[in-house]
Amino acid sequence: MSVTSEALAGVSVVEIGGGGAASYCGKLFADLGADVFKVERPGGDPSRQEGVLVEVGGQVPQSATFAWLNTNKTSVKADLGSIAQQEDVRRLIEGCDVLIDARPVEESRNGPLAHSRLMIDNPQLVIVALSWFGETGPYKDFVATDATCRALAGLVNLIGPIPGPPVMLPDHQADIVAGLSAFVPAMAGLLAGGDGRRFSVSMHEANVTLAEYQAALGFAGLPTDRKGINRLAPTYPMGVYACADDAWLGVTVVTPVQWRKFCELFGMEAEAAKPEYLVNVNRLLDADRLEPMFVPKFRERTADDWVQIGLEHRLPFVIVPTMKQLLKQKVHRERSAFAPVMIGNACFEAPIAPLRLTATPPRRGGRAPLPNSNFVAPLRNRNGGASNAISQAASGLPLAKLRIVDLSMGWAGPLVTRQLADLGADVIKIESCQYTDWWRGVDFSPGAVARRTYETRPAFLVMNRNKRGITIDLTLPEGVGLVRRLVKSADAVVENYSRSVLPKLGLDYATLRNEKPDLLMLSMPSFGSNGDWADIRAYGSTLEQASGLPTLTAENGQTPTMTHLAYGDPIGGLNGAAALLAGLLHRQRTGNGQHIDLSQVECMLPLVAPWQIEQSVTGGVASRRGNRHPSYVPHGCFRCEGDDQWIVVAITDDDMWKRLCDALGLDALGSDPGLKTAAQRRRRENELEQIIANWTATRSAADAMSALQAAEVAAGLLRSPFELINDPHLVARGFWQRTLREHVGEHWQPSAPFREEKSPYPVRWPAPTLGEYNSEVLQELLGMTDKEIERLEADGVIGQVAFAADRRKARAVASD
Repeated sequence: MSVTSEALAGVSVVEIGGGGAASYCGKLFADLGADVFKVERPGGDPSRQEGVLVEVGGQVPQSATFAWLNTNKTSVKADLGSIAQQEDVRRLIEGCDVLIDARPVEESRNGPLAHSRLMIDNPQLVIVALSWFGETGPYKDFVATDATCRALAGLVNLIGPIPGPPVMLPDHQADIVAGLSAFVPAMAGLLAGGDGRRFSVSMHEANVTLAEYQAALGFAGLPTDRKGINRLAPTYPMGVYACADDAWLGVTVVTPVQWRKFCELFGMEAEAAKPEYLVNVNRLLDADRLEPMFVPKFRERTADDWVQIGLEHRLPFVIVPTMKQLLKQKVHRERSAFAPVMIGNACFEAPIAPLRLTATPPRRGGRAPLPNSNFVAPLRNRNGGASNAISQAASGLPLAKLRIVDLSMGWAGPLVTRQLADLGADVIKIESCQYTDWWRGVDFSPGAVARRTYETRPAFLVMNRNKRGITIDLTLPEGVGLVRRLVKSADAVVENYSRSVLPKLGLDYATLRNEKPDLLMLSMPSFGSNGDWADIRAYGSTLEQASGLPTLTAENGQTPTMTHLAYGDPIGGLNGAAALLAGLLHRQRTGNGQHIDLSQVECMLPLVAPWQIEQSVTGGVASRRGNRHPSYVPHGCFRCEGDDQWIVVAITDDDMWKRLCDALGLDALGSDPGLKTAAQRRRRENELEQIIANWTATRSAADAMSALQAAEVAAGLLRSPFELINDPHLVARGFWQRTLREHVGEHWQPSAPFREEKSPYPVRWPAPTLGEYNSEVLQELLGMTDKEIERLEADGVIGQVAFAADRRKARAVASD
């Protein structure tokens, strides 16, 4: 590989099979400097005609969203039904580093493009095989769409009004998540080098990653039913509220301190004094009583006013923009979050790839290819052989030679490091006895500490497996010194503190690079490290609100609707891992470390990209359609037999419409010449939806899904995240792994969505107890003796028991 200022320059990638997930994975490679060859059928990929079209000059109009997904790639025309042209593609792949393959599984097992043959031709090839549900299990042959995949992944059931139907966005969410989830193992394979690797990625399991937190809450016995629009357990208030200027404000209140400040703002002192409301789920259960006290008062000020008030009081308030407002917001303009995308002679604005490596940033926009009628010469002929990412031979887990110092807490940062730990990296998670990971809980009363309830929180257990945990008091100079020494032996540091914390402690990037000049450090501020919003307090919910996504959900005239409890957290974690791995590969090839400034709100922008692009191209966005789809007719969420049972049905083309009619026994509708096309069916959409609803109402969701899938109709029942533990497909694939841990005994762990074999990567050990690996890590990495470690514990620098609340207060006073 040649080396330039771009992180992935010299990497060569072939992308085949189509679909948004493969396209987004390829986009990340291309925008970071790799040579990406997109193999398209004659006439071009079908997605070139999806969504808003732009005139490109002298050719068929092209999809603007397709252009954004395929910036900086080369289009290669090939008929994969032709053996001769398969041979051409095989020779192209023979000289590549990575193959992104989204073809049906059977196609990847036979012929010139069989994966087994490709890896013989190119022993260093890294293959990432994308499929909706993986290569084994009851769902493996299911017909799917973005919406049906998310329904089965537990991401729709809890969203929307209590009576139903649940509310969903019809497209573009599962694809982005799966594309990121494919990029991570592809990069791990390159980092490992040596012998090639083949990863299979389940798009379904990739999206289950977003439901893990709620699944874990279900294990803890918290509410598991739908609570209403913008009401998601356990946090309240959390929602979108109208202000004086008819703009929308996003609000999230989590901690007891935030609740008291919120009550002060709205004259609710009596509610602030009620001890039961210090537990946020109790506020949620009383939402109908509480909302009349504060909702009308939001209309007394503008959304901008409320944002400033939030900054003053450290409350997570943020504007929920329309797409028009999003494109104009200063916070994004200052950071150049949007850039020109070109295809032919068309040009419009779209989000940049959010992987902000400061020394090797992604390309700002770029040009997408028009359909190409010429084949590209094989890379082996151009470069003199397949490139080799690293000289060592690959064996075992791909990231086994990496060490990461993990200073992060909660969801986003720990998800970054969990992905790397699952792939073999040695992750050293640093907490302190005074300030443990947020996900260990907030109850540090003497009784709770005595019972060590902080060792039992399911969400913490899920997010921190395969890591070694130690405790170091970062408020003490000796503790800071220990961290600096640990950094010397690490490849990277991950942190998600507020931007002012680490500089005060002397653990910022500028300081740590003095300890290790080639250090890679990932910081994950909510709104970037600079700009007017850099100090806004934010949660994953705040990031979804700030992205504008809620303004695209539900129907016109309805309140903008959030689609996740904390969308920004897992999305930030997936992007953080992708950025870190890209930086690590660049460091491996050049010896140069760098800082990654990952704005988590920018990580959300690809999820709204199709609508933001529509705004840029047309000057507006089509009316919200609720559960209907702009192209698939019919498309919706239909009630089934039983209590709150639903199924998503998506008719993606005219042939599927005929199959649906056959499955429902409606021959007359199937042969009706006035219903053959989506445009014709759109005119009778209400009638057709009612016909489907009448059929589903007499069947269980599972039976309805089975019958429709047998007819090759895209359908997915709405699995609650709390039911995922019993999903027959996940169970058959061994997705849930039993793990034994002190204080909790046996418990379930979800698997990574990527695997190299039929079985998932193992959970090698459970999440660490507090300070469990103190001695092991300090002896192994710093060469400390037993006496030195005993002295650190006696001085309170390290420990294995959390401080109770009264001891925390005393320590805070002493440190002041």
